[in-house]
Amino acid sequence: MDSATAGFMPAIELAELIRTKKVSPVEYMGVLLARIAELEPKVNAFAYLDAGRAMDRAKKAEAVLASGGRIGRLCGVPVTIKDFVAVKDMPAQRGSKIFVGDRSIEDSPFVSRLQDEGAIVLGKTTVSEFGWSGISRSPLTGITSNPWKLGYNAGASSAGAGAAAAAGYGPLHQGGDGAGSIRMPAHFCGVFGLKPSFGRVPYYPVGVGDLTAHIGPMTRTVADSALMLDVMAGPHFLDYTSLEAGPANYLARLDYGVKGRRIAYSPDLGIARVDPQVAKLVRTAAARFAELGAVVEEVSTSWAKDGPELIRFFWSAHMSRHARHLPKWEAEMDPGLVACIKQGQNISVARYLEMRERKMAYVANIHRWFQDWDFLLTPSVSVAAFPAEKLMPDHWPTHPWDWLMWAEFSHPFNMSWNPAASVPCGFTSDGLPVGLQIVGKRFDDLGVLQASAAFERLQPWASNRPRL
Repeated sequence: MDSATAGFMPAIELAELIRTKKVSPVEYMGVLLARIAELEPKVNAFAYLDAGRAMDRAKKAEAVLASGGRIGRLCGVPVTIKDFVAVKDMPAQRGSKIFVGDRSIEDSPFVSRLQDEGAIVLGKTTVSEFGWSGISRSPLTGITSNPWKLGYNAGASSAGAGAAAAAGYGPLHQGGDGAGSIRMPAHFCGVFGLKPSFGRVPYYPVGVGDLTAHIGPMTRTVADSALMLDVMAGPHFLDYTSLEAGPANYLARLDYGVKGRRIAYSPDLGIARVDPQVAKLVRTAAARFAELGAVVEEVSTSWAKDGPELIRFFWSAHMSRHARHLPKWEAEMDPGLVACIKQGQNISVARYLEMRERKMAYVANIHRWFQDWDFLLTPSVSVAAFPAEKLMPDHWPTHPWDWLMWAEFSHPFNMSWNPAASVPCGFTSDGLPVGLQIVGKRFDDLGVLQASAAFERLQPWASNRPRL
């Protein structure tokens, strides 16, 4: 098996080949690790790679296959985990020099579920410091490159997950999304990213950002994400916010399609500036849903007008909890993060609760609006990838920390808890990927996957690979 075959093989195909003993998990892992070793100096997707542990787990998988023991759905299939998430005996440094050397003493619940089904954790992928920005760099790990153009933004905070998926570092990658951090890297890197409904995948320790952080899959195909979500989803006693319902057998029900569905399309939510090439590609993609039998209509979204003020308030307010690190660490921290922290430091409790009341009304308006629609289509991000050393593209306004001005499409659905995906829908004239966002009603993760799969069948993307 050659490097590209190993790196880009879908999880569903790989798991079947391993189960039927047509592919050795040890041989596969050896080829994949060699690919990562060759490409990683260019891409820099890993904050921590444990090749020895991965090979050891591959040997154990091979022994299980030989002995006739229980074969999990992901036996021998590699997966990467974001560097915010607990994996026992692996570092969790959160993209910050402050936490260099911190190691987890237990697995997060969904990590245990992946491993119980035979998945092999390769290591931890890079993040922006404390997940504060959508830029693929941190003081700890430097720049994570977009595989489509080295040195360019791969998106964040799930930077390494998006880059690893695009670079062919195996089929399954876990992302986390507090304001777009699955959908942004998926958009920039030309892969599929799903932010499920809040609580669908249990998260421990539970986040403190006013319950906006979602866990989800980042893959090259919709089917692989459906399989990964099948394994990760379901309630867990350590996450009091986790949904009671278990997985909806997403993989087996992907082919339902969107015939007869009412689909709204908004080019800008009435609030966002969008680059012309991105806008054109997304408009064309949205129109194609009519070919699938859906009713597609361009709409206004009156509820969106309060979003920019709300997200900027809460983003700085929540990041201000890191102010305790400034006296010792400010010079070693991301300057944009420091500026964001300082803006939020003087917010009173009364002001916070006042804004939270406004947020609850905003969220209610989103859900009220969705009573008339099955899905909403928008750009995933306003711009294609740009140099990762910058906070903004050159043609956008400057600001000490406000990267959100090019990412206005994602944060509403972190606050409202709706499922949302980014599907690749084309390339700019510079060969940079663009994503279409598909948002569903709350709890309709299956519907978002079905709509994504329908578009994937109409306009496949998995064969597109960056030239590394």
